[in-house]
Amino acid sequence: MIPAMPASAAAARPRQAPSVSSVLLRFGRVASMGTVTALILIAGVWASWGTAQHVLLTKGREQGTVEVTRCGGGTCSGPYSPVSAGSQARERVVLEDSVAVTKGRTYSVVLKPGSADAVRSGPAGVLYAWVPLGGALLLASVVVAGGLRRTRAGWVMAGAGVALLTAAFVAV
Repeated sequence: MIPAMPASAAAARPRQAPSVSSVLLRFGRVASMGTVTALILIAGVWASWGTAQHVLLTKGREQGTVEVTRCGGGTCSGPYSPVSAGSQARERVVLEDSVAVTKGRTYSVVLKPGSADAVRSGPAGVLYAWVPLGGALLLASVVVAGGLRRTRAGWVMAGAGVALLTAAFVAV
């Protein structure tokens, strides 16, 4: 109650129960926006897990280093030197060409089972693998803040997404 307002003014307006249609509309909005948010986050985890599983679950996988000698056509390649027991040296393994891969540098990698495809390992590889989830968090934060009207939760999600993307950028 506002101090300058008389007590009778606050009591003059009785509170009305919400109508059935407004309750149904609110439930529909929350259900649909909650579903959209869940789908965005699931898609972000799904896109990240394709690479992250090789970096996070390294037990039994071939680990080593790659000296990048050639880049072109969206991939970089070079000779593989093993670090883990049971891993064999290879003349050529393929690493995804990105801003983070430079010709002439050596990177620690994990090989995907049964192929010559390599994925960066270490802290930079882990953060880079989760970049799609960071983007999904940013996108979902808009839906949470606008569609669900949970601005605080939206800001938390956006902050987590920005922190993940910034950490990946700095680490790579």
